[in-house]
Amino acid sequence: MELDYYEVLEITRSADSGEIKKAYRKLALQYHPDRNQGDKEAEEKFKAINEAYQVLSDEQKRATYDRYGKAGLDSQGFSHFSDMRYEDIMGDLGSIFESVFGGGFGGGFGSSNGKQNRKYNLDLEADVTLAFNEAIFGTKKEVSFSYKKPCDTCDGTGSKDKSKGTCPECKGKGQVFYRQGFMTFSQPCPACQGKGSVITNPCSDCKGKGFNSVEDKVTIDIPEGIDNNNRIRVAGRGNIDERGSRGDLYILVHVKEDEHFVRHNDDIYIEVPVFFTQVALGEKIKIPTIRGEIEFEIPLGAKDKQQFIFKKEGVKNVHNHQLGSMIAQISIRYPKKLTKEQKELLEKLQEEFGIESKHKDEKFESVFDKIKSWFD
Repeated sequence: MELDYYEVLEITRSADSGEIKKAYRKLALQYHPDRNQGDKEAEEKFKAINEAYQVLSDEQKRATYDRYGKAGLDSQGFSHFSDMRYEDIMGDLGSIFESVFGGGFGGGFGSSNGKQNRKYNLDLEADVTLAFNEAIFGTKKEVSFSYKKPCDTCDGTGSKDKSKGTCPECKGKGQVFYRQGFMTFSQPCPACQGKGSVITNPCSDCKGKGFNSVEDKVTIDIPEGIDNNNRIRVAGRGNIDERGSRGDLYILVHVKEDEHFVRHNDDIYIEVPVFFTQVALGEKIKIPTIRGEIEFEIPLGAKDKQQFIFKKEGVKNVHNHQLGSMIAQISIRYPKKLTKEQKELLEKLQEEFGIESKHKDEKFESVFDKIKSWFD
């Protein structure tokens, strides 16, 4: 019985290209061999789905099929999977999947995108380390880096006589293929790293690599407010390829920590030690900021670890230039030892406040009695 391509894709004959593609995506994923390993019925269904899509997604093939059926496709030289070798089927499936799902789907059909295999990426990365204050206020820094360029002796070929031989492993294809059940997989040839060619007479200057490394320096402006792990792009200072194209240099920023200030995004945190008497008296103290100092009156009854926010005393945002906040957290300190005189003064002060240390507070009497009853 002849396949009806519209029934295979579960669409009507009036379906447009978008509906055809949507139906194909759904069914191809449902019956994909990776999801139905060992299921022969799913395997045949998958092949039929791809065959139907190959025809109906092509306007000319679809028009011929609508008018004359599969016989019309045969008479006009349009092949379909039933007439093809296994390897050809797999190659066509790879092309179809790449067009519908994007390159690299499943890693599996042996298709190649044909892009040039560069020896190295054009963009490169270097590092710079900044002091805490340099990141906050900005500075200038000289950064050393190394970039790659084609070897002048061999014109980037890696060969002394500027010639290459065909890779004996992949026969110049750059890919090697292997079968696993229903699927055919491909990978870059390990012998030539996917180039399809090998160097038989290596260049002595670049040792056959085709490129040399060049040491360089660049002075960059560090913007105010930059933070740890931010990157700065320096256009046109990256690696150079055989055609003269040059990439960009990306500088990764590392910021050292400060002994007193802690930064979180655009906010600055600082711990302020205060003596317990200063809290009791509500004294005014001076707190350091990243730009100087501010005066702060400790509120009576302030608690240990209590935080106080000072707007616009933080870091200037590197993008919108708005100032963050400074958060001061007080740390109440108590004396570790008391002299006889200090202890007497504190006891006298305690008495002044009417606190009786030698007798239980009346409001706790019932609580103490209750606890005692637990053990009677």
